[in-house]
Amino acid sequence: MLDATRLRTPCLFDKIVSADEAATLITDGMNVGVSGFTPSGYPKKTTLALAKAIKAGKKCRINIWSGASVGPEIEEALAEVGGISGRMPYYAASNKTLSRQINTGIVTYIDQHLSHFAQQIDYGFYGDVDVAIVEAAAINADGSIVLGPGVGNTPMLVKHAKKIIVEVNTSIPLTLEGMHDIYICSKPPERTEIPIYHVGDRIGSPYVSCGLDRITCIVESDIVDHVRNLSAPDEASKKIAANLVDFLEHEQRHGRLPQQMLPLQSGVGSIANAVLMGLAESKFENLTMYSEILQDSVFKLIKCGKVTQASGCAFTPSPTVWEMYKEDPELYRNRIVLRPLDISNNPEVIRRLGVISMNTPLEFDIYGQANSTHVMGNRMMNGIGGSGDYMRNGYLTIFSTPSTAKGGNISSVVPMVSHADHTEHDTMVFITEQGVADIRGLSPLKRAKLIIEKCAHPNFREQLYDYLKMAQRKNGHEPVDLEHAFDMHIALEKTGTMKEQSKEENHYDYTRRFTA
Repeated sequence: MLDATRLRTPCLFDKIVSADEAATLITDGMNVGVSGFTPSGYPKKTTLALAKAIKAGKKCRINIWSGASVGPEIEEALAEVGGISGRMPYYAASNKTLSRQINTGIVTYIDQHLSHFAQQIDYGFYGDVDVAIVEAAAINADGSIVLGPGVGNTPMLVKHAKKIIVEVNTSIPLTLEGMHDIYICSKPPERTEIPIYHVGDRIGSPYVSCGLDRITCIVESDIVDHVRNLSAPDEASKKIAANLVDFLEHEQRHGRLPQQMLPLQSGVGSIANAVLMGLAESKFENLTMYSEILQDSVFKLIKCGKVTQASGCAFTPSPTVWEMYKEDPELYRNRIVLRPLDISNNPEVIRRLGVISMNTPLEFDIYGQANSTHVMGNRMMNGIGGSGDYMRNGYLTIFSTPSTAKGGNISSVVPMVSHADHTEHDTMVFITEQGVADIRGLSPLKRAKLIIEKCAHPNFREQLYDYLKMAQRKNGHEPVDLEHAFDMHIALEKTGTMKEQSKEENHYDYTRRFTA
């Protein structure tokens, strides 16, 4: 039940409505901004009510704008009733119905670097924010909003929204208050530098500025974020983590990294979480993080004393994380800063702090290009997210992934990526459980040989070397054999494996290339 700890002035109680009433504010064709980030701090009651109304006959398809992916109460619930027309700037394939609709063209999806979206809303590039739905822990007497564990693009959505629905969620601990640092950049030509010089610097307000008169209505909620515990690290992930630690120690010994480690950034998912967790047993101390999402491993590293400060856009409130947080909220509130997405992912700050960027691709090729988004070049798996923001601007940029997938039938190292999100101009280091390929300062051919030798699984090395030999016959600065660059992908599509078949079965026999 909402009380004065959540609604901190009496007039706010007059704005309380049911979720069904709030949903009537949303009509066909609207741009609807929602709070939250991957999937943390997102609203639930209003969108569930809207989905129910659409199922009952309401004609309404909307464009959903967010920070990153959100939970099934938004994406799945609305997609299942045909309520989503467009989606920006990110989504994840965990929401199956929306994924299918994006990949069949039912929903228009525009994939963007996450640091770009808030400022492009501010510039008016995409039109009005008709309604913003914000999940909050509380609302202050002046109308400013106390957020939960996810900031995302909420401050910018609130700034521009014509109508604002606040879902005050009583399951969010009020001890989160004070963890946030809300700062909105001025628009050019008035923009100045973002004055963050250390990971823990606070430059804004603990609250999202709003105002009582701008809050249209309030919905009470107690639904927790839909986040599961991440799976335990497998042997490949543990080996990748060990290779990462060895590489960072090597860089320190050679004077390319300071003895006090630079801030770290890590992408999302079980592999990224496992790789980061590998630092727990390393010699590194007093680590800091400047990242977008803070996963389970960050809380564990804070608890064991390895990480002393972590800045992000959100933390993933899995059952494990909530249990750890509630045991000692003061510990995490003193060490974590939650910022708007366009600050956490801002290229200026990433470069100034010298962030070491660590992300996970779907595949990468022998010349150092990486695919983070599209399976087989055309099926959107998930958006590019913040990986480009960090990979292009990091002090060191590291891509890590197991060398194979699907029981060894897919090689993560291929002759040419089927879709390029990160070009060879932005990548520096690749790590698999097989080893480390540091391609800094190497020509294309040297890059290719090193990546095959150090990162490819032994079952695929001969195929990759054969392709490289054939491509070299074409000459050129970066040799490419257009006829055979995607043979491994084509074989996978036709036979279910990238592995070279016997000559009798193989329609993509590499040896035939050398008989011309």
